[in-house]
Amino acid sequence: MSESSKTQELKEKLPRNLGLWGIWMLVVNGLIGAGIFGLPSGAAALAGEYSILIYAFCAILILPVILCFAELGSYFRGTGGPIRYGTLAFGPFIGFQGGWLYYLARLISFSANTVLLTDSIAYFLPIAGQSTGRLISLAIICIVLSLINVLGSVESIRTMTVFTLIKFAVLILLPIGGFILLGAEVIPRFDTPVPPFSDLGSAALLLIYAFVGFEGAVVPAGEAKRPERDMPLGLLLGLGVVAVLYMLIQLVTQAAVPNLADSKTPLLDASAALFGNTGAVILMIGVAASVIANLLGSMFSSTRLTYALSLEKSLPKWFGEVHPKFLTPSNSVVFFGVSAFLLSAFGSFTVLAAMTVLSRLFLYIMSCAAIPKLRARFIGEGRFILKGGYVVPILGILACLWLMLQVSERSIWMTALFIAIGSGLYWLGRKGRG
Repeated sequence: MSESSKTQELKEKLPRNLGLWGIWMLVVNGLIGAGIFGLPSGAAALAGEYSILIYAFCAILILPVILCFAELGSYFRGTGGPIRYGTLAFGPFIGFQGGWLYYLARLISFSANTVLLTDSIAYFLPIAGQSTGRLISLAIICIVLSLINVLGSVESIRTMTVFTLIKFAVLILLPIGGFILLGAEVIPRFDTPVPPFSDLGSAALLLIYAFVGFEGAVVPAGEAKRPERDMPLGLLLGLGVVAVLYMLIQLVTQAAVPNLADSKTPLLDASAALFGNTGAVILMIGVAASVIANLLGSMFSSTRLTYALSLEKSLPKWFGEVHPKFLTPSNSVVFFGVSAFLLSAFGSFTVLAAMTVLSRLFLYIMSCAAIPKLRARFIGEGRFILKGGYVVPILGILACLWLMLQVSERSIWMTALFIAIGSGLYWLGRKGRG
């Protein structure tokens, strides 16, 4: 490991409370947000009963990228994740841009999911979704989540554990109930005509978004007890569990809802069909729990990015300050919470949400490309080293390039704008720090 990397790790003041369970939860909560509650109908519309195979294809497509993150995650014991990879492999400017784009993607996604959570609350309490009531609800959500993150990593993981268990209980109940009540009807016969290749490609592009977000787990490596072992295990176990769960949910949903392709709330309709109104209410609780767990994981990892960028002297020192009592990056947490509230209260995320996908793809390509530059420095140190030379990183880059070809022109221009803004912030930060 380079001397500069070791020096930064020595600067860190965050306690190592994160074990394999915590890393795994960050992975699954990054992957399972709100998307799975709406994706089954879109997949069915494009691929019909073959949609179950598209989930498997997407898991295989993203696997090389996750394997690259597993190797890179085993290299470092400091906070930053992709920032560290990009900085050490390609220099501080590329490392900053990777961190900046990822931070923006997570901030915008966090804000959009905060609005979704408010809408879920309004399902039970209508006043929470109306004018002043909506603003108060958004503020309470951002304040509570920020407070949990300031109080400590242990408190964040414990809270995340509670909502993760609720989320999984609801999501697992759906396929179990479906298999018990529907029996063999759940298994597709694959006797309908295979959809056109263009529709299958569109289905893959739609479902691949259910497999992004895992990268947040590698950012808080500076708080992991054994990152060289737990990062690879957490990433691979997370992908395996989530892929199987997605496929089971799709099987039951398309069997329980005959007109699934036309449904706007596929899991809600499936729960109502299987368990009645009680099932629908339980599903809504699952939606809320899923979003809260996703928000907790997003804030936990994203605030460590600005902390790491401050240690890299790419952002003002203020972001790198640690709370004297709770030993958390409290300033970064407060900044994220305030920004998320403003975006969720006054922003429209339709255009910005598309930009987050392209930003993540840039991040993935940078990380995969970092392995040929970094492996020689870390091999032989008991790290998780991929077999087959550089075949896996190349496959990861090719998968990302294929997905980039599917992105709209407007998303490209938006991403270019944010890169330009990030460049300005980088040079201002460097100038301000001397």
